[in-house]
Amino acid sequence: MFRSMSDKAERLREARRKAGYRFASDAANALGVIASTYRAHENGQNDFELAEAKFYGRRFDVDPLWLLDGDRRAGSGAAPVEPVGVDEPNGTDITPVVGQGKKIPVFGQAVGGVDGEFLMNGNVLYEVMAPPILSDISGAYAVSVSGDSMYPRYEDGEVCFVDPKRPVRRGDYVIAQIRLEENGALLAYVKKFVRHNTAELVLEQFNPPKELRFDANTVHSVHYIALAGNA
Repeated sequence: MFRSMSDKAERLREARRKAGYRFASDAANALGVIASTYRAHENGQNDFELAEAKFYGRRFDVDPLWLLDGDRRAGSGAAPVEPVGVDEPNGTDITPVVGQGKKIPVFGQAVGGVDGEFLMNGNVLYEVMAPPILSDISGAYAVSVSGDSMYPRYEDGEVCFVDPKRPVRRGDYVIAQIRLEENGALLAYVKKFVRHNTAELVLEQFNPPKELRFDANTVHSVHYIALAGNA
């Protein structure tokens, strides 16, 4: 079982420092990721999992399983694979990697509903470069948060990057598309996932705190939010 978020965050900090990046913002720029997202992983505010660990591991030259669980792949010892030294950082390895040139659409609208929902009608606000962990994901997209129903997790206008291929589980942050009326418009909700079964979908919002419940037959999709930040 993976250990606590604080342990993982400390290993990520250690890997970053030994790779020659003095500040988290320097590492984020070199990785081509949103600084606030990286800092949240490094300070333990947000958890990261295998996909992110593989990405960080490649860039920091450490075993991703060590980042996750403190153990090397071979299962012997808890130290990372020897990374690039602090005294002689590889200057050629800090060119930002920004989605390998892949652009993805950002959906949303300027004003959301009472619970921050917006029409998911295919209206593209603009395009952004895909973050590295989504650069190879078919159908990846982003949404612009409307309102403050999920503050302080997400702020109005913040961009959420979505992996539609990844299964969701309790506690994940998601965008759910709901069709409340037959042949009606799709409404999109950025919320915290509670459960989804044959009877209902249950989501949590923060401001004001409450649960949103939708009949299962109204649910069009529930997609995993991989990253968030200001694009």
